[in-house]
Amino acid sequence: MPSPRFALAQALAEAKSRQDIPAALTVLHPEFTLHTPPFGTTTHGRAATEKTLASFFATFPDYEVTLESHADNGHTLVCWGTARMTMSTTRFGVTPNGRRAELPVFIRFTFADDLIAEEVFFFDLSALCAQSGVSTDAVRHKLFGEPALV
Repeated sequence: MPSPRFALAQALAEAKSRQDIPAALTVLHPEFTLHTPPFGTTTHGRAATEKTLASFFATFPDYEVTLESHADNGHTLVCWGTARMTMSTTRFGVTPNGRRAELPVFIRFTFADDLIAEEVFFFDLSALCAQSGVSTDAVRHKLFGEPALV
């Protein structure tokens, strides 16, 4: 039997895999924070999270994530699994090849009031770029203003 915290994380993963933003928001604390280090973004609150998810799903309309296992110390839940997604726009200043990427993911959750209070979503940006047929340097330049190497 999964822990209640893992059940919340699984419900969030399933909602995101359906691109069902209202369902995703139901498991998030009103003061929810989403950190996505590969993109250099942090979002606070449900309204901002709703906008962030809409933008993410516009870029990756077939996003799905499978949580394969987890560890729970009673305060922090760590999950790992696989995300599959196709970069479908030029949002990052590059033209993707239209192929679906498959990436290992690592997600850390904390909780408050029996809801998810924080998510930190880790994946390898270089692997996403390579599988999408785009330059990691160009994407990093768009995201972080770093000079693109030629």
